[in-house]
Amino acid sequence: MCTTSARPSTRRSTVQATPPDPTLRVGDPEREHSAARLGLAFTQGYLSMEEYENRLGQAFAAQSAGDLDRLTTDLPVDQISRRDPRRQTARRHAALRGLQVHLISYVAMSLLMIGIWLAVGVATDSWYFWPIWPILGVGIGVVGHTISVAQARPGVPSTAAVTGVPQPFNIDVPPHG
Repeated sequence: MCTTSARPSTRRSTVQATPPDPTLRVGDPEREHSAARLGLAFTQGYLSMEEYENRLGQAFAAQSAGDLDRLTTDLPVDQISRRDPRRQTARRHAALRGLQVHLISYVAMSLLMIGIWLAVGVATDSWYFWPIWPILGVGIGVVGHTISVAQARPGVPSTAAVTGVPQPFNIDVPPHG
């Protein structure tokens, strides 16, 4: 049985960079989005100070989507947004949070296995420590996860260094070379 919900989606939509039609008027959210992209291009060395200031003024004076599009047509926008330090920091924070969840579930599983072993041992007087096998098996996965998070982006500063918020695990790897 397939049912569909009549409720609208609760997901928030993101601000679109520019409307699809170049003649459509734009508002402040679209202008601010373009200004943010120009700022990233400037900080990454794609624009000089003079060119940045000129384009920024044009962005806030833009009336149509085509005006905004013309400001970034000669820039590698996808490459610029991939190098955004805020995006990289958010990805690193998400990876560290995933590792934290993995470690907590590993410890909980290990304690549960040991508890079951202890209860069975007391009840049957059988003391073979069988929990070592699932603990070692899952531990290999945790170690692999830790290594992959630590080596993911060695040159990217940790979230704690960028935001000043201490993180539960300090897995920063010094840059090579």
